[in-house]
Amino acid sequence: MNTARYIAKRYLFSKKSVNAIHIISGISMLGVLVGSAALIIILSVFNGFEGLILSMYNNLGPDLEITPAHTKHFNPKNAGIHELANDKRVLNYTEVLQEKALIRYGNAQFIGKVKGVSANFAKGKAVDSVLLSGDFDLEKNGEPTAVIGASVQSYLSVNIGDPFQTLDIYAPRKGVSNSLNPADEFAVRSVFPVGVLRIQQEANDMVLVPISLARDLLGEPSTCSSLEISVKPDVDTDDFQEELTKKLGNNFVVKNRMQQNELLYKILNSEKWAIFLILTFVLIIAIFNIIGSLTMLVIDKRKDIAILSSMGASKSLIRRIFFLEGMMISGIGCVIGLTVALAFCLIQQKTGFVKMDEGPNPLLESYPIGLKISDFVLVTLTVLGISAIASAISSRLSVKTLDQLKETL
Repeated sequence: MNTARYIAKRYLFSKKSVNAIHIISGISMLGVLVGSAALIIILSVFNGFEGLILSMYNNLGPDLEITPAHTKHFNPKNAGIHELANDKRVLNYTEVLQEKALIRYGNAQFIGKVKGVSANFAKGKAVDSVLLSGDFDLEKNGEPTAVIGASVQSYLSVNIGDPFQTLDIYAPRKGVSNSLNPADEFAVRSVFPVGVLRIQQEANDMVLVPISLARDLLGEPSTCSSLEISVKPDVDTDDFQEELTKKLGNNFVVKNRMQQNELLYKILNSEKWAIFLILTFVLIIAIFNIIGSLTMLVIDKRKDIAILSSMGASKSLIRRIFFLEGMMISGIGCVIGLTVALAFCLIQQKTGFVKMDEGPNPLLESYPIGLKISDFVLVTLTVLGISAIASAISSRLSVKTLDQLKETL
């Protein structure tokens, strides 16, 4: 039998001479419970939002993006990349021509980006999940149309479906400068907006048009700024990226999804750690209540400590008793807290009973949840680590009390 654990268990559940000790121990356990549950719930909600943001962006984003390393534009046929369109591993091959432009609708104007894409841009992509209104169609009745980002619609108050009002896109005319008439320095093309996308801030200021219109507007008849490639489900993206990188050499850069959105991933990761650290400080305050609880227990059990000492109990044994009691208080609170958090998250996933504030065209009705085993492990180790420090401090107090009793005797 483990003597220290047995005595610690008896002390935890036995009746104390002072009821305040029970109350403080209960408050300490409740603090650990609430802190652990809050950490798991908030991290799970953050995981849900993180997954939602990345999935929304990835619904339109390619698996791989090829961009020139030293120039702004390139001709895919001359570079020998066009043959990728016939590669059996490729699900979707899209030529892209993107540039900043002035977008005008009525009397309102907005600086955004015009992105010309091939006709098969939407192949294999869940465009409906990010389509806020209208249709995802870049051509109707043989005429080019546009799908705009939510920011463009908001700033310009674009009325999707208006058969009389076009979206005018202005771009600097190639090779023309210092003209007597400033209007001659800009090329302009008009197109009807037919749909609105809501993805993320960087893409919400975009106007998607057929690449033929973008090339005509920008004066780039055969070049593009990037190639977007989606691979088939059974293809290993990392291996394909490595193969393309070796094949294309130093003239091109091949990026996977994470590299394309490196800043987004960094921001999401840093925000999660910031939230974790803030809640951990709250948890530290709750756990250090254990010191007060064990201090009162040591005072209450002075006679027991003296008896154990007279029977030959070492200082290390007495120290372990109160250390284990502190760990038990934290452990029980942590287990119950994790259980409560797991139950809450599962119920939220099934029913979505905690609703979000309703607004125009809401993406979600309730808070998303993303459960990760790593979060449970991290919270458990954090609680046990902080508890070990707090319990160690309290257990040292028990030895000091023993020394004081010996001096008194």
